[in-house]
Amino acid sequence: MAKAIVFKEISDKTPGYFAVLGLLAAVVAVGLAAAYAMETAGHHITGMTNRIVWGTPHVFAVFLIIAASGALNAASISSVFGRSIYKPLTRFSGVMSIALLLGGLSVLVLDLGRPDRLIVAMLNYNFKSIFAWNIFLYTSFMVVVAAYLWMMMERRMARFTKSVGMVAFLWRLALTTGTGSIFGFLVARQAYDAAVMAPLFIAMSLSLGMAVFILVLFAIFWWSGQPIGSTIARRLGRLLGILIAVVLYFVAVQHLTNLYAAEHHGVERFILVDGGSYTVAFWLFQVILGSVVPLFILFHPQAAKCWCMVMAAAALVGVGGFAQIYVIIIGGQAYPLLMFPGMEVTSSFLDGGIAAYTPSLPEVLLGLSGGAIALAMITVAVKTLPILPMTLADADIDSHYQPPPELEPEPEPEAEAEDTPEDDPGGGGDAEEDKPA
Repeated sequence: MAKAIVFKEISDKTPGYFAVLGLLAAVVAVGLAAAYAMETAGHHITGMTNRIVWGTPHVFAVFLIIAASGALNAASISSVFGRSIYKPLTRFSGVMSIALLLGGLSVLVLDLGRPDRLIVAMLNYNFKSIFAWNIFLYTSFMVVVAAYLWMMMERRMARFTKSVGMVAFLWRLALTTGTGSIFGFLVARQAYDAAVMAPLFIAMSLSLGMAVFILVLFAIFWWSGQPIGSTIARRLGRLLGILIAVVLYFVAVQHLTNLYAAEHHGVERFILVDGGSYTVAFWLFQVILGSVVPLFILFHPQAAKCWCMVMAAAALVGVGGFAQIYVIIIGGQAYPLLMFPGMEVTSSFLDGGIAAYTPSLPEVLLGLSGGAIALAMITVAVKTLPILPMTLADADIDSHYQPPPELEPEPEPEAEAEDTPEDDPGGGGDAEEDKPA
């Protein structure tokens, strides 16, 4: 029978806490220095051009933003769908969601080129632009999740948890729909122009968010020496496996739909066959390492019970998801614009050819700093707020847990008594009893 859930901060005796926090702060500082270098020297020091205008920082930013939506999975499943086994993870789920979103938005702001003019975009909305919609969706999402956390952590407000949880669940769907629609509404790009981008990004957010959530949660519990039961590992792993399959389904729908239309045959051949590094990223990292291998691990009857294997599968999903976003954003821009359908276009500006792009060090450092910002916020939160359960052991969180039956000790075999010369008081040999005369 499950015990009452006790939330607490991680122990003061957790080894290397300030060392980890210092390392994350150093990564953030290096990322800020990279952003300053790009701001002062200009974007010519990056791999971006007037053809590849969204570079590696945008890949990191989109990864963190859609993972922020999916990190709320545990809280939504517990509050909205009534799965009590996920209740110990609800608070951490909400905090992690806000942290990932702030990390992703930090990268976007620093990569704009003029972050000081962000206030202009916030005060002068163009509601015909999907980007203006997303500013509202992102900021409102943080407010909704913060209110959701308040409902979960304040006992007097507990009765509103399900209602606010439903609002948060619907808002996260709207958030990822808006992010996917950024690409789906770009009709000029052959790789983007598809209505399936919105549900694809929703599925990607659920999968990537679950993978990042598992990675960070299990890493913190291992770091602090708290137990992780096979039940929660199996449940989270099975859910992640289902979400991976959903993403694969929408990826198949996206490419099969494009292959059905003759106008998209060129971009599909580029991504699937002739794209070089983009083709390798799609088949090797996204499909095989990021989907097929994790599915095998997560649905293997023995591997799925081990939290280490579930954690490894989640790491592979993260790698595959990053590759998928890279192919969508960078590969989609690398393919030339179809300015005159049915005609070949050539010019001195390399129009009609595949755009070259190589990520630069400042771009990578800026992207990594966004992840470091999110992890630093999570590291501070678990130290100062009671958001983690004391244990994830099976006996403490699973209401259907049955302890294994105790084995009865086997009876010891009785030793057979044998006479030995030492035991014979007659000094050896067969002695006859004295009989009375």
